[in-house]
Amino acid sequence: MSVIDLRSDTVTQPTPGMREAMATAASGDDVYGEDPSVNRLEAELAKRLGFAAALFVPTGTMSNLLALMAHCERGEEYIVGQQAHTYKYEGGGAAVLGSIQPQPLEVQADGSLDLDQVLAAIKPDDFHFARSRLLALENTMQGKVLPLDYLAQARAFTREHGLALHLDGARLYNAAVKLGVDAREIALHFDSVSVCLSKGLGAPIGSVLCGSTALIAKARRLRKMVGGGMRQAGSLAAAGLYALDHQVQRLADDHANAQWLGDELRKAGYEVEPVQTNMVYVQIGDQAEALKAFAAERAIKLSVAPRLRMVTHMDVSRAQIEQVVQAFVEFSRK
Repeated sequence: MSVIDLRSDTVTQPTPGMREAMATAASGDDVYGEDPSVNRLEAELAKRLGFAAALFVPTGTMSNLLALMAHCERGEEYIVGQQAHTYKYEGGGAAVLGSIQPQPLEVQADGSLDLDQVLAAIKPDDFHFARSRLLALENTMQGKVLPLDYLAQARAFTREHGLALHLDGARLYNAAVKLGVDAREIALHFDSVSVCLSKGLGAPIGSVLCGSTALIAKARRLRKMVGGGMRQAGSLAAAGLYALDHQVQRLADDHANAQWLGDELRKAGYEVEPVQTNMVYVQIGDQAEALKAFAAERAIKLSVAPRLRMVTHMDVSRAQIEQVVQAFVEFSRK
């Protein structure tokens, strides 16, 4: 029985075409700037998203960390959502390694930050306070897509109040596919954007930070400092290039599968949050551990939480989603 893994879209395996691209990729020493595949990936993604430069790094956590440290100096502050990945799920790196103070705010139901609350959180120009330097948003935020008009408002707001604007765009392309726009239409509102290649896009590793020439030069120095300099990384970059060329539009299939899964679970009596992209949130309460064990017996991998998250991706078919629904129906009848 094949395993159905809904814990995250990070669990995807490279496709045959991607493996071939990796096997035939040209390589060089990237620390010396001599890996042609890495250079091509950085130039291509910067061009596609409308930035002057880009930097390939091993992980999204590192990409976001470099962005925060490039925008903020020690003792300065970034404003961020309580549930945002950069604040909650990245080991406190900005504070530990960058001496950057986070100012977390509650995330709104649509995944945005209330700009009035952001305004209230900006510190006065007074030596008692850390300087507020950066607003960090996430798109998608727990599967929710930030509207383009909100991004335009955030851009105008940060310019008015002297803040830079960073996007954790780990699932930027999910947002773009959902909105039916080019990813550049989202990215143009930001001073920097981090894009993950190893989630729904299906590459085995890697993220890319995009920004100005000066910001990326600073980030490149910081990458070396935190141990992110890679040598012959061409095969990894080739996987990212293949993903960008071949595996963006198919994200719509993941969204459709997630929507179907949510609809069917709702019909089965489960409390399911509205689905926008490839994440389905189900209120399980104190049954989380029991459900995980029940699903595991049927070769279904789930994370454990009262608010259960399931993530659809390229390695989960509609037929397998049907098996998941059947398992949930059987569990509800126990």
